[in-house]
Amino acid sequence: MPSPLLADFINLELEAQELWPQQITLYQPHEVEQILLPDNANCLAVQAFLKMCDLDFQVEPRRNAEYMSPSGRVPFIKCGAFLIPEFDNIVTFIGNKGKSLSDHLSPECKTDMRVYMSLVNTVLVNAELYICWVDESTLNEVTKVRHGSVYPWPLNHFLNWQKRNEVIKRLSIFGWYNKTIEEVCIDVKNCCTALSDRLEGNDYFSGETPTELDALMYGHINALSSINPSLPPTVQEIVTTILEFPKLLKHASRIEQNYLNSTVIEIPTCDSEICTSPSEETLWNYSESSIESLPPLSEDSFELLFLNP
Repeated sequence: MPSPLLADFINLELEAQELWPQQITLYQPHEVEQILLPDNANCLAVQAFLKMCDLDFQVEPRRNAEYMSPSGRVPFIKCGAFLIPEFDNIVTFIGNKGKSLSDHLSPECKTDMRVYMSLVNTVLVNAELYICWVDESTLNEVTKVRHGSVYPWPLNHFLNWQKRNEVIKRLSIFGWYNKTIEEVCIDVKNCCTALSDRLEGNDYFSGETPTELDALMYGHINALSSINPSLPPTVQEIVTTILEFPKLLKHASRIEQNYLNSTVIEIPTCDSEICTSPSEETLWNYSESSIESLPPLSEDSFELLFLNP
């Protein structure tokens, strides 16, 4: 019986043999009231990648996008009869169909690119998860409200508890759970320093044309640098760290202007309990009135309710 990794690779190879459909649909959480920082960064990265590949796509927000995804992570795309989740898998799938941003690179340059992408996924992703699910102020004031906003009580509290446990396990494995915010900022600064040095004076990390690394970095820098200044001070420490790297900010701005200047089509959807509408509110930039008030439920009462029926 093949291993899960081998099975995933075989599936991606078989799926890529299908002809291109007319339209790709990208599924993600609702942007105004639900999406969190790590998911927003990943969604922006995938959108940038698809734009760089000159592929048409539509964005369809779903309140349960995380649970629709084959891997439990967002975003994911629907391409023909197939669902492909997460940035790396989407890059592989698109590449197998003949669309690649790094075909022109030498094997050594491709290896370097993958190393830097691994650095981004290890440091910036963990930093974003830490901000949302470990920092107490952000967890209580923002994360729990947004993550549970589209679900009824007490399901919202159960899903928050479940997701936090999942994130804590990941961060513990990587040694991030017990870090202080100062240590997180140092790791983010070291990561950004390495990437800023790699960029040097070029428009993109590999020269005059963007690669998958550029799309990935754009998503995270854009998401981290656009956080609302009214959020908790611990969040602002991360933002201040990102703002110390003008080369990376200009790089993100360049990609925004060159590839994402045109408006991405967003399909309004009405799920059974929530219907989105146009709004000027953006990620982590909202008024309390835009979020449905949720009945309080402590961690202790939650455990009594769900774990000891």
